[in-house]
Amino acid sequence: MAISFPSVPELAAEEDDLQVTSFTNDDAWALGSALVATARADGAPVAIEVSRNGQRLFHVALAGTTPDNASWIERKTRVVDRFGHSSLYVRQSWVERGTTFEEASGLDPQLYAAHGGAFPVVVRDVGPVGVVVVSGLPQLDDHRMVVAALRAHLGR
Repeated sequence: MAISFPSVPELAAEEDDLQVTSFTNDDAWALGSALVATARADGAPVAIEVSRNGQRLFHVALAGTTPDNASWIERKTRVVDRFGHSSLYVRQSWVERGTTFEEASGLDPQLYAAHGGAFPVVVRDVGPVGVVVVSGLPQLDDHRMVVAALRAHLGR
């Protein structure tokens, strides 16, 4: 059975909906801790990172992760930082044009990974200030875990 990915318009709407009014170190801790609680409840072998303005505010590697997860986090984060959208949005934008990020972007795949799981932290009326990343599950599941945590953080 083929996996159905959300469309670019659906992902754009999601990004618009999940903007915050502020983002502090305490918010990063709360968001990261909520992701850890979910991952532990689900037995998910993930690494989680929350950063603001390039500063790592939260990082954890749960049981079952490997050093590769840290590399995936860095590569997905670079995609969000460069394009200003979730790593899944960037992936889908290329797919919907009939190509892939790896084939068409011209960016080094050792440095950039347009795979789901990294999501921009956007402060409404300010702009992007950080990134929340999950690595360790299939990319759509990584993405969904971050989105669910952001929705819960915003009380939605």
